[in-house]
Amino acid sequence: MLRYLTAGESHGPALVVVVEGLPARLPITIEAVADELARRRLGYGRGPRMRFERDDVEFLSGVRHGRTLGSPVSILIRNTEWPKWVEQMSPAPGVTAKPLHQPRPGHADLAGMQKYGFDDARDVLERASARETAARVAAGTLAKTLLSHLGISVLSHVIQIGSARAGGYSGDGLRRPTPADLEAVDASEVRCFDPDSEQAMITEIKEAAKAGDSLGGVVEVLAYGVPPGLGSHVHWDRKLDGLLAQALMSIQAMKGVEIGDGFEVAGRRGSDAHDEILWEPARGPGGVPLKTGGSYARASDRAGGTEGGMTTGALLVARVAMKPLASLNRPVLRTVDTETKEATVSFKERTDVTAVPAAGVVAETMVALVLANEVLRKFGGDSLPELLRNHRGYLDQLQAP
Repeated sequence: MLRYLTAGESHGPALVVVVEGLPARLPITIEAVADELARRRLGYGRGPRMRFERDDVEFLSGVRHGRTLGSPVSILIRNTEWPKWVEQMSPAPGVTAKPLHQPRPGHADLAGMQKYGFDDARDVLERASARETAARVAAGTLAKTLLSHLGISVLSHVIQIGSARAGGYSGDGLRRPTPADLEAVDASEVRCFDPDSEQAMITEIKEAAKAGDSLGGVVEVLAYGVPPGLGSHVHWDRKLDGLLAQALMSIQAMKGVEIGDGFEVAGRRGSDAHDEILWEPARGPGGVPLKTGGSYARASDRAGGTEGGMTTGALLVARVAMKPLASLNRPVLRTVDTETKEATVSFKERTDVTAVPAAGVVAETMVALVLANEVLRKFGGDSLPELLRNHRGYLDQLQAP
């Protein structure tokens, strides 16, 4: 079982993540983690904080000479802005000089203050901040690395920002990137694989920025090379699509998840809603079908690579919808001062117009962590070579006549 725990606040000295359950002898470098964290900072519409902040990353345990030891891996992500926040965020006894009494609509502020009895919104917002996702991305780097040894690749692309949508947004018409296209996706200012839609998204962001407003959108996550049989049809809490939905919805600002064609398929008839099963025989020289050997295939991928809570071996497709950011560049959202109970407006904590492109990288992380956990549950093994042997035996079994 793969378990991970994140700790830290947005303006604290550091974020920490502990990942337990990785097999020994998995090659990993701190540079790989830093590269994934850099991808999280991508995207047109990010605020100046993304430009001057940087991630200072360090392995604290579980890795020796570039390989995991089988013990918990802990990663430290220092906050280079910490010196500016030492007084505000000090763990020593005392009081803050600038308490926040104006909870922001769309954030965890008010509900968290009510839940814990706090009178300062910062006691809530520091942990609720999406900065926490940096720790998740660090953990996800380990998961992606593990999956890569089994031939599984996870990537994302943006298919909607505001009202601007990529062509073929739903159904079979959407042009999807492959692992070979990841560099091209990341090179896009909005991480969109459809050049015709990219400019429309950028225009939408510019218009929202001019109005001091924000935008949400939709990200699609794709997993290639996933074998059939991950997840379970037996237990409700082990169904893979349920695990994916929970993981993706746990990301800050996410409000909806669909697997495959999701809500679109609900409006179709059954004859046009399911992925028909085909048998593809093994082929010899010249493409001649052989009498023995072969594999199952699907005529379509409307179910997004899952059936009955398990992977089918087809392309895994999950989409997640992000709401517009709740902190705006102009104070228009009404709130109440919790100290005086007087009407006021929400304060501004950050200045992004949209974070949808970066959210795709975080969504990749969550899908990779779910898949890595299910791979370890299915194939087991205390070391990477043992895991790979078990995986190979399962694939060979699937190919048996």
